[in-house]
Amino acid sequence: MPTMPPPLTRLHDREALADRFRHDPELHLFELGDLDDPFWPHTTWYTLADGSDDGSDEGTGEGPVALLYGVGELPTLLGLTRPERHGHLTELLRAMGPVLPDRFLAHLTGGGAEALAPGYRVEHRTAMLRMALTDRTALSTGAGSWQVGPLGAPDLADLLALFAAGYPGNWFDERMLTTGPYVGVRDADGRLVAAAGVHVHSPAHRVAVIGNVTTHPEFRGRGLAAACTTRLCEVLSPTTDHIGLNVRADHPTAVSLYGRLGFTTVTAIDECVIAAV
Repeated sequence: MPTMPPPLTRLHDREALADRFRHDPELHLFELGDLDDPFWPHTTWYTLADGSDDGSDEGTGEGPVALLYGVGELPTLLGLTRPERHGHLTELLRAMGPVLPDRFLAHLTGGGAEALAPGYRVEHRTAMLRMALTDRTALSTGAGSWQVGPLGAPDLADLLALFAAGYPGNWFDERMLTTGPYVGVRDADGRLVAAAGVHVHSPAHRVAVIGNVTTHPEFRGRGLAAACTTRLCEVLSPTTDHIGLNVRADHPTAVSLYGRLGFTTVTAIDECVIAAV
């Protein structure tokens, strides 16, 4: 008889989830950050039952975990594993078909999007790289002479104007301006011309994900992105052991910049918009 796949299981124990992700924190930066109180109520966590007999639904913690995050215009699915576990992730994603929304954003490794066919199709795909800061001494090369200062809630309008000019369509949660940190550079007239912030910052789990690194088109090529990223990492360093970011794989200028600042590639990720057929 054919072997039945293990049943889909929801996970509820935050500490048990944290233990899973701490084994590979640079791969699971978002997951660790989403265990914090502001994000936890919007998360649903799935794995495949592993047949353990430990008296709980959390199992032994050996299988991959997928996160469904329900905030924003589109829910977000995260399913990240190392290459040796891609087959297990494929099994998990196939089992999740009945619980997935009709349309969602997904960050998946190992061609995971294809595991959802034929019930779902990929509308759009972007090849990304997860990079992590592994050489903090290299940050000294990016400081430059720019005056990089903190940004907060009063800077929201200026930041949105910068995004409209230099990074239209980016994902930005304005709550992060208050939980932050965000940093930026202003020109002689006081206009915000560069900024960098975080998607995730969890002092409790000592992780952060940098995002929304933006330079106004009129100021590109002058080292502002490097200066903002460097200053942001300096601000984050006392409360983080692991700092990472996602960058488009087809953006060699950005990949090279982060490489010079001490970031190295952790894994390739497909960022996809996926819809039910």
